[in-house]
Amino acid sequence: KYFQLTFNDNKSIYKYVRTDENTKTPFSFFENDAENFWFNDYFNNNFVMQKAVFGETYLLTDSLLKTDWRITNENREIAGFNCRKAIGKIFDSVYVFAFYTDEITVSGGPMSLHGLPGMILGLTIPRMFTSWVATKIQVAGVEENKITAPTKGKKKKARDLQQTVEKATKDWGKYGQQAVWNIFL
Repeated sequence: KYFQLTFNDNKSIYKYVRTDENTKTPFSFFENDAENFWFNDYFNNNFVMQKAVFGETYLLTDSLLKTDWRITNENREIAGFNCRKAIGKIFDSVYVFAFYTDEITVSGGPMSLHGLPGMILGLTIPRMFTSWVATKIQVAGVEENKITAPTKGKKKKARDLQQTVEKATKDWGKYGQQAVWNIFL
């Protein structure tokens, strides 16, 4: 699947673009990706997320996701940028492996991940069996007026919906926990 991250100095939007028909799977926790839309305000430490959950579209607001990062000395190149590896932990026990570049000084990344001294261009979450890697970066001609919060959906605090989803999926075993991570990442 392809997504687009558009950002300026202190805000970003992250949206679904398209699915590669050659790698489409018959079932996915991410089947509602076209409905989902992340807006992050790094300066004010909050987000607005349009998210399809169990057949309803919600407009979720809350503080940005807290990630405990540890920067390593490992490097790799992604989309022409030198990136440094960082290991983070979200949702108390889910490890995240990110590669960020300090050549782009915005402390952002895909979905609600942020908090490193540069833009996250590569990301792997082993427990979710997923990876995201930047394939192209355009630094000129960005339409900053399009970096606005979504407005579609039932307004709700993210933490309130998370409690509801956790109760609804508690009998799903590990799939319930993954559903929560997928929804609130």
